Amino acid sequence: MSTAWGKAGRFTAKALGIKLQDKDPYDEVTRGESIVSNHTTSTFVEEPPHTVEFLREVIPSGRQLGDYALSLFPFTSWIGHYNLQWLLGDLVAGITIGAIVIPQGMAYAQLANLEPQFGLYSSFMGVLVYWFFATSKDITIGPVAVLSSLTGDIVANVMAELPNVPGHAIASALSILAGAVVLFIGLIRCGWIVDIISLTSLSAFMTGSALNIAVGQLPTLMGIKGFSTRDPAYLVFIHTLQGLPRTKLDAAMGLTALFMLYGIRSLCNYIAKRWPQHQRVAFFLSTLRTVFVILLYTMISWLANKDLPRGTSKFKILFDVPRGFRNAAVPVLDKTLASKLAGSLPATVIVLLIEHIAIAKSFGRINNYTIDPSQEMVAIGVTNMLGPFLGAYAATGSFSRTAVKSKAGVRTPFAGVITAIVVLLAIYALPAVFYYIPNAALAAVIIHAVGDLITPPNTVYQFWLVSPLENGIYCTVCLSFAVLLFRILKAQGRFLGRVKVHSVLGDHVIGDDPRKPVDGGYGTFAGSGSSDAPYRNIFLPLTHADGSNPEIELDNPYPGIFIYRFSEGFNYPNASHTLEYMVRYIHQNTRRTTLSHFDGPGDRPWNDPGPSKRKLKAATRAGIDSNEVGVNLHLPTLKAIILDFSSVNNIDITSVQQLIDVRNQLDRYASPDVVDWHVACISNRWTKRALVSAGFGYPSTLPDGQIRRWKSIFSVAEIGGEQSAAATAEQEVNEKEFGPTLSSRGRAAQQHQRGSSMDIESGSNTDDAEAAGNLKATASGSERIPAAAAAAARSRFGGGRTVAVHGINRPLFHVDLTSALQSAIANVEARAEFTAATKSSIKGMEHLATPTPTSQSQENFQGGNTSDGSVTTNSKPTPGASLPPYDMVDPQKEGLSSP
Repeated sequence: MSTAWGKAGRFTAKALGIKLQDKDPYDEVTRGESIVSNHTTSTFVEEPPHTVEFLREVIPSGRQLGDYALSLFPFTSWIGHYNLQWLLGDLVAGITIGAIVIPQGMAYAQLANLEPQFGLYSSFMGVLVYWFFATSKDITIGPVAVLSSLTGDIVANVMAELPNVPGHAIASALSILAGAVVLFIGLIRCGWIVDIISLTSLSAFMTGSALNIAVGQLPTLMGIKGFSTRDPAYLVFIHTLQGLPRTKLDAAMGLTALFMLYGIRSLCNYIAKRWPQHQRVAFFLSTLRTVFVILLYTMISWLANKDLPRGTSKFKILFDVPRGFRNAAVPVLDKTLASKLAGSLPATVIVLLIEHIAIAKSFGRINNYTIDPSQEMVAIGVTNMLGPFLGAYAATGSFSRTAVKSKAGVRTPFAGVITAIVVLLAIYALPAVFYYIPNAALAAVIIHAVGDLITPPNTVYQFWLVSPLENGIYCTVCLSFAVLLFRILKAQGRFLGRVKVHSVLGDHVIGDDPRKPVDGGYGTFAGSGSSDAPYRNIFLPLTHADGSNPEIELDNPYPGIFIYRFSEGFNYPNASHTLEYMVRYIHQNTRRTTLSHFDGPGDRPWNDPGPSKRKLKAATRAGIDSNEVGVNLHLPTLKAIILDFSSVNNIDITSVQQLIDVRNQLDRYASPDVVDWHVACISNRWTKRALVSAGFGYPSTLPDGQIRRWKSIFSVAEIGGEQSAAATAEQEVNEKEFGPTLSSRGRAAQQHQRGSSMDIESGSNTDDAEAAGNLKATASGSERIPAAAAAAARSRFGGGRTVAVHGINRPLFHVDLTSALQSAIANVEARAEFTAATKSSIKGMEHLATPTPTSQSQENFQGGNTSDGSVTTNSKPTPGASLPPYDMVDPQKEGLSSP
């Protein structure tokens, strides 16, 4: 059958004038004169990939389809382990969020040009539906300021064209359309699309939106009328200043409420810092400040307006708020309304996504769990498609409420159900109280809430340090760029393994025969004096995904050390995807340095409910600790990561920030140890600057402010020696002028010199190397090499001057992977020796502290008795009691500055 298809293909190609490529255009490489003899070595010819292989990778299997269906309902992985302790944590967090979302929902509904009850409807549906599809325990879906402001603008514009359609119907239709788009993106698992939004663009958008919302609420805060608050922010601000003489009593309510909100927060922050034992009490008081202020000013409003006729007031209040779901119905969505909303749909979808996904990822890293962006889109989509049936408008994740929920001790996404019950009680039981809520107080709540969305100047300054010229959102303009974007977004780096290789010419190994120096002095071999002279280390992907021979067995660099190569650069579009793969692989191939310990099932986190009861019982019978069930104790702990930047030219703020987050995440994973981060093959000075500003390139500072003394390995080059390019050129001239005799003598001298010299990668693994090239890297630079050590170094390198290839003030930046691996292994082993020596020294000190006879003590301390009969202890310590040289450096005592 394949032959028939092949003939048909060739016939079709011939008919269309297509010139087919030969079946094996490189067949000559299989001949014996091109490679090592076929009698001694099996050959390998790489086959080109085929379309069938691509389709096999793309088309899901039956098992993958089953996993996909199960992944749509993540709650099934933890709901079976739900317990009373989790419920208590969810109760506290759920009630707290319910108390916050009620006033915020009504305030944000006014931003959307809707009545207050629609904010309550959106709050109810958001928290009720989300937990079914959630991959984050912290996120709270509901009305938010930026999306409500955008919805208000869209409602106002559409109502001007379709005056017969009520505003809530327009908002519901917009929610359904946007939810459908987001749901589709989530179902096809394209959540990675949000990675095209850079961190700077998101910060700029949120800051601009927050300023626009705050300025738009100033007229309501001051009770000023006579102009539209939907005008550009600068016009609203100017009109507000012009209208200050028309200020009403609303200003007294709004300004004092705003002052009280900031005052309570500042006071609670001071209490938490001044009295840490009351930190949790201060947190809950600060969290409930919005509820307290709204209740206080509602009572003041009731006292001021209770004797007035219904429908009148001394300042603007909410008046009647309907009880229950009065607007529950099938949403109105026809062709005319959909066409009017189509132009605003992209902006709505973007706002729905970027804030929610950014918040979810951030809190996932903080609380040590991973969110699925695609599944989060499913949750957002379903929420916004079902909400309009109860009268809700568009909702997404809220940053302020999510932060409060996380600090309140939420345990699972089920806390959303508790919040939904609280909101439901408010919808049916509190409308009479809502009547007296002042509009100015709600405006103060909005201004106070959006103030946290403004990017502070210090953050902008840090952005400038990393990338001064970065700006904007890169967008696709044509199909070719879309393909390129897809490839970049889905880029996945590769972990490398080490293998020794040699070069061959015919049937002999290059460099093995000193009579055939084919490298001419410019090769990478040290000469025949060393047993490994003809060999060199190369690093290949462990999966052989680059097409290398799969029969080659690659060696792991070192237990707990990983080499990771970026494949398509390292920028904000692909930073999240490639780093998530790196972290996932490391977690699969290592174990925690300190195993997690949980006293009971209720102490476990919701995203790691632990082994089943059957496995726990089996472990108990076998005498195995329950915390070790499912943990492979034979796996190494994480020690160092080497990043290969050979394909990375520039990095941006988003990628650096995500690299920092991953570093912190893996430090917690390897705690109490600290992971060493080495970077090799950096080709851009701006990239080095960005990495240095993020804390890479030098050893980490310990929590107590000390710096661990580092065994630095640097790459050095020779200038003006016998092995330099100038010496080689001079030798060629002498050969032409004086004949081959002098040339052969010169070669013999060079071979002898090479055989007695060390490798160009100078380090601190030997005593001689320590005298020549072990520069002690510190935060302020390195110590100068003594004259004797410099002379010894010159003798090793043919009498020439040796210089470092890269700056010695960044000992963790390396010229290639070999030097990076040497440095990583040297310091991991040195740290292990230091730990072992420290333990033995402590034991020795404890032994010295044991009471001994007076005469023996005098011999040990060599001090004699003082006039009062006590023994002096200020003489030489006993041998064996001192710490090894790999010790801790105090920056203040050593005169060093912090990096």
